[in-house]
Amino acid sequence: MSADDDRLVVRRAALRVGTLVAGASAVAIALGVGILVVVLVSGARAEGGGRRPGGAGGGIGDRFVVDLDDVLPWVLGLGMAGVIVLGLVGWAAARWSVRPLDDALRRQRRFVSDASHELRTPLTALTSRIQIVQRRQSRGEATDEPLEQLRHDAQIMDDVLADMLLTAEGLAHAGTARVDDAVRTAVATLSSLADESGVTVRAEELPDITVGVPAVTVVRMCTALLDNAIGHSPTGSTVTLSAAVDADDAVIRVQDTGSGIGDEDLPRIFERFARGTESGRRRGFGLGLALVREAATRYGGRIEVERSSAAGTVFALRLPLAR
Repeated sequence: MSADDDRLVVRRAALRVGTLVAGASAVAIALGVGILVVVLVSGARAEGGGRRPGGAGGGIGDRFVVDLDDVLPWVLGLGMAGVIVLGLVGWAAARWSVRPLDDALRRQRRFVSDASHELRTPLTALTSRIQIVQRRQSRGEATDEPLEQLRHDAQIMDDVLADMLLTAEGLAHAGTARVDDAVRTAVATLSSLADESGVTVRAEELPDITVGVPAVTVVRMCTALLDNAIGHSPTGSTVTLSAAVDADDAVIRVQDTGSGIGDEDLPRIFERFARGTESGRRRGFGLGLALVREAATRYGGRIEVERSSAAGTVFALRLPLAR
């Protein structure tokens, strides 16, 4: 949302709150006054006589008196009731008025946590690339290749941030992506991390598939799935990526050889901040798979655990084919 949109939301909330307070106050006062008038009329008597207002013989200009002892409890009771009612109205109005602020703070916290997670993997990859460059420089070796990879990783970070900013504004920008290019980009981004973990990443022969999802979003999803697979695979194991067409969907599969997902973790594996058993490597924040699901759903796709056992887990990312 833009700043103008935020101001419009605040103005509308203020108008709703003002209308609520004014309307509730008017109703409370009208009811209180009405009850008080009924009490006064019913308890009044003509001055010097026993006739009540409106009774036979009661003419215009007659004076009536009211016993204070009869009316005072009603006045005090209605006053206290009015204070309570207006207090409840003020409490409800205050909650209503801060709702846009609460929504804004929730979106802000969500964006910060998502950005921290999404940029964490590229930053780790950048650090690893820098270490490679330093080692090659110290040995007098060529550094052109790792420097080019550094530039590529920095561009990915810029693309990811731009995509997240659009997502935070509630926009799903149009675009298409070649699955093979997205998978290769994800593999290249995490190659140094895989090497550090002693995990081999293997991409099977990928068919020529184009999906109706922007390339940066597909790369984000593939990177998150591959990062999750590397983080839960033992040293010396292999993570395999493949792709195929199933009806109107492209299916990207990421298979690891880890210990699998526990039965207690499986129902909440795609929830935010849900974490399974740690592998002893980089600590996860439980956001990667949740972000993959949100991104896939936004473009009409889905992510699922195709199978999981002590021999490993297979995640299947289904995305709609480009029309």
